[in-house]
Amino acid sequence: MNLLVSALALFVSAAPAVPSVTLEKRETALADGTKVPFEMGVLTVRENRAKPTSRTIQIAFARIKALTPKPVAPIVYLPGGPGTSLLDAFTGDSPNSKVRLTNFRRYAAVADVIVFDQRGFSITKLTAPKFAKAPLDKPLTVEAETESWKRFAKEAIAANPEADFSGYDMLACVDDVDELRQALGYKKLNLLGTSFGAQQSFAIIKVKPEIVERVVLSGVEPLHMALDRPSWLYATMQRIALDADRAPALQPYLPKGGVMEALRLTRDRFTKEGPVTVKVGDEQVVLGLEDFQTAILPGDGAEAWPAMVLSIFHGHYEAWAKAEIEARKEAPWSTVINPLIDSSINISKHRLAVFQNDPATAFLGRWEYFPQTESRDAWPTREIPDSLRDPTVSQVPVLFVSGDYDSSTPLENALEILPFFPNGRLLISHHGEHGQVAYLTQAYSDPKTFGAVLEFYNTGSTKNLPTEVTLPMPNFAVPRGLAPNWPVPAVDRVVR
Repeated sequence: MNLLVSALALFVSAAPAVPSVTLEKRETALADGTKVPFEMGVLTVRENRAKPTSRTIQIAFARIKALTPKPVAPIVYLPGGPGTSLLDAFTGDSPNSKVRLTNFRRYAAVADVIVFDQRGFSITKLTAPKFAKAPLDKPLTVEAETESWKRFAKEAIAANPEADFSGYDMLACVDDVDELRQALGYKKLNLLGTSFGAQQSFAIIKVKPEIVERVVLSGVEPLHMALDRPSWLYATMQRIALDADRAPALQPYLPKGGVMEALRLTRDRFTKEGPVTVKVGDEQVVLGLEDFQTAILPGDGAEAWPAMVLSIFHGHYEAWAKAEIEARKEAPWSTVINPLIDSSINISKHRLAVFQNDPATAFLGRWEYFPQTESRDAWPTREIPDSLRDPTVSQVPVLFVSGDYDSSTPLENALEILPFFPNGRLLISHHGEHGQVAYLTQAYSDPKTFGAVLEFYNTGSTKNLPTEVTLPMPNFAVPRGLAPNWPVPAVDRVVR
């Protein structure tokens, strides 16, 4: 036994020091050719900090040094997902990469800017197994989807035998940011988070408020709102539909009552008549009520969403069926850490009861909560307690930026959490979708608004921050290949 203890002690002493950081100076360029020096870095941490002999994993980041001689605390950008990396801004040549680089560099006017990857989706990356999500010969159900989520968890664990999945939770993500701060020698951080990055920011504020200076969040997703309330998603759909109902090009396709009435009538048709079989080329798929319920959220496509709804309403299912055929052939996720880390957040029993009694479930079904809550135990991550999940009053200054077209993290998320931040402000982006902070740096946006965001980071002042901005009205698409047709045509049981 003493020999074993000595061997373990020798192993631990020989292991690389963690956490640790390595930096490499590099240079890239904006789309206009302007040179941008930056550092590409690697943070080495324990995969599971609760186990001293746990393997080490590596998380990449990039840093642009401040363009001012008197910078404030560094701005750390935390991306969405989980399962997203935006380091292509520094390594890619695509137009989107250059836009991201331009956006990040603009924040360097007041501080160092750090773009940080996520554990398990960086240099050390968990392997996502591929398998068919669901058969094509029967409609989807939330129960079948839940079994698919459980199967994915089992196969993901088997595909990564060297990984300790119990080390991937929200608290580990918080510690990653703090260890990066310490390794780089910063006393405090400013945070810039989008979607899951906003959740991660809320966790940092809750667990380590002493290291946080100021925060800007878009795609606002508080810790107790890991899953979206059906009524708030429904409210987002109503806001988009209200604008679409006034679009002249869509008038010939609308039933009396508009886009939302088209959705209601289609829902009722599937409820009464049951599934349909849709042929697309040499393949066919069976689509039912629950397929319809999970397909009708706008996602990040408000401009095309009304046309999709109206096509289905008029019995033209081809585009929907084609997308569903492809989706059922793919794995449910392209990354492992999305359901893995999300399982550690989950939702409280109280909030689950709210969801189960939400009136919009009659319209959207149980897709927003049932598969995740029922498959949570398939993952070995620890679930965070309600004491961390539930909101409490915080004095940290936070600017919330929310789009009223956001059907991933509805505007109502920000409206509910705002009272818990006495030093918080809400900026509503009308016609804005998910991740509105990025839009504040685009060329068409009001430079005064983004200037006010920089002023907030630089001094904490919000006097020049507006309460709302309005993006251009979407140019709503018209259903393709669909002649204006009212009333609804009869639909055969097999639709070609």
